[in-house]
Amino acid sequence: MREAIALSEHNVKNSLGGPFGAVIVKGDEIIAKSANLVTTTNDPTAHAEVSAIRLACKVLNTFNLEGCVIYTSCEPCPMCLGAIYWARLDKMYYANTKLDAANIGFDDAFIYEEIDLHPQNRKLKAEQILQEEAIKAFQLWSESDQKINY
Repeated sequence: MREAIALSEHNVKNSLGGPFGAVIVKGDEIIAKSANLVTTTNDPTAHAEVSAIRLACKVLNTFNLEGCVIYTSCEPCPMCLGAIYWARLDKMYYANTKLDAANIGFDDAFIYEEIDLHPQNRKLKAEQILQEEAIKAFQLWSESDQKINY
């Protein structure tokens, strides 16, 4: 956790991005670590947790991080929490809370609220189109004997 915190502080002191850091560990070994890279990469998905997950998957040559834990300097946003679940990490440790983050301008409460709404009731306008065409890919997947479940 101290490494994740150090990454978050380094990021701020060197104007590299937001005050967030994440470290992924397997056993006693650090597999990957990253700070928030949103502003340095112009990538809104380059949060510390997502960036660390991407690096860990590359290092371990897998999309499944079972057997690993993540240390993050702050309770994850909805995107990062989803990524942590999808990566199948065994456990998450965090330092600051989402309220601590909200107090300095990183408030994700609106996203949690939006997720609970029906798509037509969200602030982001959404309209379903071409479902009859798109479903073909799902049917192909369902019938494929070469798919890799994840």
